[in-house]
Amino acid sequence: MAEAPAGVRRAIPALLREDGVFRWFFTAHSISLVGDQISFLAIPLVAVLALDADAAQMGLLGAAGLVPSLLFALHAGAWVDRRGRRRHLMIAADIGRAALLATVPLAWVLDVLTLTQLYVVSFGVGTLSVVFAVCDSALFVSIVARERYIEANSLIHGSRAFSYVGGPALAGGIVQVASAPFALVIDACSFLASALCLRRIAPTEPPTDTSESGHVSAGLRYIIGSPVVRSALGASAWINLFNFMFWAIFVLFATRELDVAPGLLGAVLGAGAVGGVIGAVVAGGVSRRIGVGPAYALGCVLFPLPLVLVPLAGGPQPLVLALLFLAEFGSGVGVMILDISVGSIFAAVIPHELRARVSGAYMVVNYGVRPLGALIGGGLGALIGLRPTLWIATVGALFGVAFLVGSPLMRMHELPETAQ
Repeated sequence: MAEAPAGVRRAIPALLREDGVFRWFFTAHSISLVGDQISFLAIPLVAVLALDADAAQMGLLGAAGLVPSLLFALHAGAWVDRRGRRRHLMIAADIGRAALLATVPLAWVLDVLTLTQLYVVSFGVGTLSVVFAVCDSALFVSIVARERYIEANSLIHGSRAFSYVGGPALAGGIVQVASAPFALVIDACSFLASALCLRRIAPTEPPTDTSESGHVSAGLRYIIGSPVVRSALGASAWINLFNFMFWAIFVLFATRELDVAPGLLGAVLGAGAVGGVIGAVVAGGVSRRIGVGPAYALGCVLFPLPLVLVPLAGGPQPLVLALLFLAEFGSGVGVMILDISVGSIFAAVIPHELRARVSGAYMVVNYGVRPLGALIGGGLGALIGLRPTLWIATVGALFGVAFLVGSPLMRMHELPETAQ
């Protein structure tokens, strides 16, 4: 096979050029993330456009996909640390999610699609995503050297940012041309492609844990005893609670009160997500300049702050679209700085043998508040209206940074050399 021209090779990040295992791992992530963004917009649009869901039902739909983190993450982490074979479990989770999503367009074609089925599919996909996520953090440290954590996390979250650009735009276009259920066919295919990429690698995984005492609760005990992880969890969970109040009703608000067409909404969100790409590019430089801990604190502010432009939106449609674009752009910059910095910190400080259990315990809280936020958002939207609820959600999220006051995370300028 002919080699790529030297100029092209230099444009490819060094880690992707030099490490074939990471390259396949990165490719699996990137493909799957595009599919995730398609379903993130397509499933709510199925509920709104095909099934005429109201605000309360949208809150329930959002909660259905998120509540598995609360129910299963702690035990999933313990099971994964005990069982091992994390790559195989990730492949199985990909295949399972593809099968579940494929049932939605099939039911729509047969004219038997219901909100109940959407709830079940969202719950099943959410459950398999929990298994995938707790395996993923352990597989990451098996593939990437400690000194390249920030570099690798920047690439992974950069691909996530690119998925924010392409995914919503692709989903909106498919919905505009065909229908919302058929957008989920693309998502199902993306999970299958991710599984095929993961089959190409066979890294040496962390050893399994054969201890019996306190196995399930070990991750939670570690978080409670770690001031760094504990304070980061408090900030992230608070922001997530209010952010999912926001997202539970955002699509409904944009399509019904702002009269934004699905295709245009997808294009605006995708274009606004260019901010995520920029955030992924600058995150490493920000961490080096102000320190990795302060960079996380900065992300905790920059992520929720621009979203206050959404409840401000109104008037001529060009102005509405501009405000939605700026909200997504600014929030995208902030969330990438947040995610890349905290992901690198956790990769450095958490012991390998506890990684899946800490990840599971972290998800119980950080992801567990998400269905609560979705339910609150849907309920408040139905009770006091969509715009007032969006104000509560966007302003409330800004107070998450208060959890970092006095935390040693604020003094962490470099990644520690050894795990805590």
